[in-house]
Amino acid sequence: MKVINFAETNSVINQYVAEIRDVNIQGDRMRFRRNIERIGELMAYEMSKELTYSVKQVQTPLGVAPASTPDDQVVIATVFRAGLPLHQGFLNVFDRAGNAFVSAYRYYKDKECRELDVHIEYIAAPDLSQKTVMLVDPMLATGESMELAYRAFLSKGRPARLLIACVIASRQGVEHLQRIFPDDDVVLWCAAIDPELNERSYIVPGLGDAGDLAYGDKL
Repeated sequence: MKVINFAETNSVINQYVAEIRDVNIQGDRMRFRRNIERIGELMAYEMSKELTYSVKQVQTPLGVAPASTPDDQVVIATVFRAGLPLHQGFLNVFDRAGNAFVSAYRYYKDKECRELDVHIEYIAAPDLSQKTVMLVDPMLATGESMELAYRAFLSKGRPARLLIACVIASRQGVEHLQRIFPDDDVVLWCAAIDPELNERSYIVPGLGDAGDLAYGDKL
């Protein structure tokens, strides 16, 4: 799997990442969601360069103009609920894309909150056969929920190509996906890659719980 880490280059994405991490800013839910959305827009633009293009002829009021535009049938696939602002950012750019959703939540099997599991219970998606699927989720911690989400989407057809995007990943999560997708035809795009997970499988330094920061605490 090819990995692209935007934090290794200087761009305005770094500013938005800094704000969603900052405890003095991230409490503003609207700004948090909008920053995630803006990161999605910029990532989508960069990922658009990986698509397949061909030249089409466009009729203008005064003549015909050539335009090199994408040929891919893009589907944006997202994990509820934290993935919704990132999904919207991608949809702002790929406004003709299909949309796929899956609910995946993690729960602890022990009182000490050390033994983690992931549960899938809902999926809504078009036919994904031969599509270019962009699987987007803000946080890539262990990588297990991303793996399970992808396997759930496979029930709707096998895509021609898989592009994965996250805002903040752990090194462990990246390595997990590299084991699952050893070939370079799958690309992982990250706004930042952090070094470790804590005992509760939260990314460190990370930013906390993206779903709670975007939509409020859950019971």
